[in-house]
Amino acid sequence: MGMSSGGSKGGAIAEINVTPMVDVMLVLLIIFMVTAPMMNDAGVEIDLPPSDAPPLMEDDDAEQLILTIDKTNRVWIGENLQEPTELPARLAAIAKANPDAHVFLRADGDVPYREVASLLGIARRAGMPKVGLVFEPGGEPVADGSR
Repeated sequence: MGMSSGGSKGGAIAEINVTPMVDVMLVLLIIFMVTAPMMNDAGVEIDLPPSDAPPLMEDDDAEQLILTIDKTNRVWIGENLQEPTELPARLAAIAKANPDAHVFLRADGDVPYREVASLLGIARRAGMPKVGLVFEPGGEPVADGSR
């Protein structure tokens, strides 16, 4: 079986060769399959504290907002770093635009409790009554308060 270089009378073939396109598409598919698991849903790397509490059932129709505080006490709304002075006004604007939004607070395990409580208070004062804390599932409870 050889490859034909022309039509029945020696002219050019008017068919499209799809083999190179299929090769490129398979390479792109492999690239996306390899990189997709590496993508983080919030975009900010933190070390969540573990907990054995059961997960909350999520309402798929409700808007979700993720607040993150990293170990250097920087606050992120989604993937956007926020200045501390602009945070209350920004959260109030978001709460006004989406009054039914669920807010998920992600805090690094090394962040002091007072910082987490402060951010929780800012969100509540901004008009966000539905604030939940995010943690790593499957953790063991600490009875004596030490880690």
